[in-house]
Amino acid sequence: MRNQIGSLIGLVLLSGFSSAQDFPKVSFTNDVQPILTRAGCNQGACHGAQYGQGGLKLSLRGFDDSNDFREIVRGAIGRRVSLLSPEESLLLKKPALEAPHEGGKRLQLGSPEYTTLKRWIAEGMIGPSTKDKLFKSLEVLPVEIIAKAGQKIKITTRGTYEDNSSEDVSSKASFDSMNTSVATVDNLGNVIAKGPGETVIMVRYLGAVGVFRIILPFGEAKGLETFAKNDNLIDKMWIEKWKKTGLSPSHICTDEEFFRRIHLNTLSTLPNPDEILAFKADSNPDKRKLAIEKVLNRPEYVDSWAYKWGDLLRNSRDVLQKKGMWSQHNWLRSVFRDNMRMDNFAGELLTAVGSPYANGPANFFVIGSRDDWTETACQVFLGIRMQCAKCHHHPFENIAQADYYSMTAFFSRVAKKNSTEFGLQGRDTTIYLTMAGEASHPKTGKILPPKPIGGSVIEDPIDRRNGLVTWLKDKNNPALARNFVNRYWGYYFGRGLIHPIDDIRITNPASNPELLDALAVDLIKNNYDIKHLLRTIMNSQVYQLSSESNVASAADGDNIYCTHFRAKRMSAEQLLDAVDFACGTREKFTDVPLGFRAISLPDSKFSSSFMDIFGRPRRVATCECERSEDANMMQALLLMSGNLLNRKLSETNSRISKFISNKVPMDKAVDEVFLATLSRLPRDQEKKEALAELALAQNPKEGLEDLLWSLLNTREFLFNH
Repeated sequence: MRNQIGSLIGLVLLSGFSSAQDFPKVSFTNDVQPILTRAGCNQGACHGAQYGQGGLKLSLRGFDDSNDFREIVRGAIGRRVSLLSPEESLLLKKPALEAPHEGGKRLQLGSPEYTTLKRWIAEGMIGPSTKDKLFKSLEVLPVEIIAKAGQKIKITTRGTYEDNSSEDVSSKASFDSMNTSVATVDNLGNVIAKGPGETVIMVRYLGAVGVFRIILPFGEAKGLETFAKNDNLIDKMWIEKWKKTGLSPSHICTDEEFFRRIHLNTLSTLPNPDEILAFKADSNPDKRKLAIEKVLNRPEYVDSWAYKWGDLLRNSRDVLQKKGMWSQHNWLRSVFRDNMRMDNFAGELLTAVGSPYANGPANFFVIGSRDDWTETACQVFLGIRMQCAKCHHHPFENIAQADYYSMTAFFSRVAKKNSTEFGLQGRDTTIYLTMAGEASHPKTGKILPPKPIGGSVIEDPIDRRNGLVTWLKDKNNPALARNFVNRYWGYYFGRGLIHPIDDIRITNPASNPELLDALAVDLIKNNYDIKHLLRTIMNSQVYQLSSESNVASAADGDNIYCTHFRAKRMSAEQLLDAVDFACGTREKFTDVPLGFRAISLPDSKFSSSFMDIFGRPRRVATCECERSEDANMMQALLLMSGNLLNRKLSETNSRISKFISNKVPMDKAVDEVFLATLSRLPRDQEKKEALAELALAQNPKEGLEDLLWSLLNTREFLFNH
């Protein structure tokens, strides 16, 4: 006891307090936990791992104060802390490397963190208390800065509590740079600019996350004059971003590139050779704008987007049965045929009831149960990956475990049962509402009311889901619109403003946050008309940039800043249809009539080794990552020597066979082969070489087949550029 009193007196004198009454008690929640987080003790690679390390299991990033307190004070038979001799506590000795510690040195002897922990032990190791100040919010300043290499910036971090008091928490918060090649940060929030590039510094404190954005320009932006003349929201706001980053855009793409691009992006379909020639010859200055209107009203628009959303909603006969699968597919077709408002689209899905065979949206609730519905709804309509928060506080976002179960409360009264309505006992399912059902916190057992992420509690006397949909459709809430904007931006540009496109969080900020917000506001203003958004995108000069990066835009290697169009390989379904189109053939799929194209199929269970090899998703996960875009050797071999391509090249009704039977002149045939594959006429040298090779072939048919085969294996054909 004498040692304990001596330690306390020494600490009081050291800290400058005149009496024990003036000496503030160390709070486990507000003082100890931030130190453990700052030192990395409770991170996933250390004691915050699923099973902990070295017998000590802490909650990830300190989200569970009560459990962590018990582990430290009572775990290991109380050996981790010593009230009589605080400095002998393993809690201090191991991280200070005064005792063996696999995690290395985490504390400096005599440092403020070490002293605070020692004080907490000496004061009797007071645990979490209702008297602790409740943390409210974290403010990080400055929000953004444009810096030069070598420049030093001090981040100011203030925490505000429920009693409206605030303090500088820079000495308690933890700081991490998301890209150390651009900027580094120390434990006190001192940032050193490296550059060039852009990154954010992530700041964590008591479960809250904030960011500071730093930009180091690549140079001086040039060639922005023509963009300033275009009255397009996207062009105006990218000008400002290019000025900040010191990047310059590439040149505008050719008419043929533009025409091919809008067809593949919007219709998943290659343009017809006659349409290409007519568009190229058109002298109307508004021809690109008019071409955009035409593709938005083509029937393939319905095919393409019904298939895409079928991926996201996991429309598959494996779980839904064939009737359910067709029911959802036909409903999706009606959505895009009628250009349904996308907020109503979300609302119909999330509030569906009845037989999935009769009501397509009800299939949303056939797959999985309450937790799955919550995670799918958040990922598809908010772009938020909630899975982490099911077990602990989200490590990279201001989402607590309680937020997860407050979201599940919206679906806690949705149930399903077997039905015989369609004469298939045990196979049909009815989705219905029950009178009771709650969501409770798995650790505290507390019943949690329905509350959306970042919103307030919403109760509805009939169907709680109505409250969620009302919140989603609120014109003052941009969450749903931001998600749709980011998704469609990613589909058209090959990379979302936030990337990945279904991982929206504060620590994964948009490459152009002002543009994302402006487009979301514009979408809400235009009643969630998705075609309006697509018009805005395709009419922008940013979208119409060449895929070739010039010297000025080469620094934007990953095309984060849209200085050129990002070439993207056609999807598995697009590619199979494109091969069919180029060859003049039609693939026959089982159980559907000849004429069904790959992009018009209702699910991904129609046998096709070609599409499987090229990354067709199985539709078992909501994540965009289920679709593989990676190239591999099997794909190359399939195109070079696979049976499918050889079969289509030589079919009796193929494009080449018709050339021969109709005695089409070789120069005309060469032109059409180029138009049907690359969507452009051959250049003079290309045509000269092609005709020379045809003259050496054993016969014209074989020569044209070889020409078509070679073009189908080019990057120019395989990619949307």
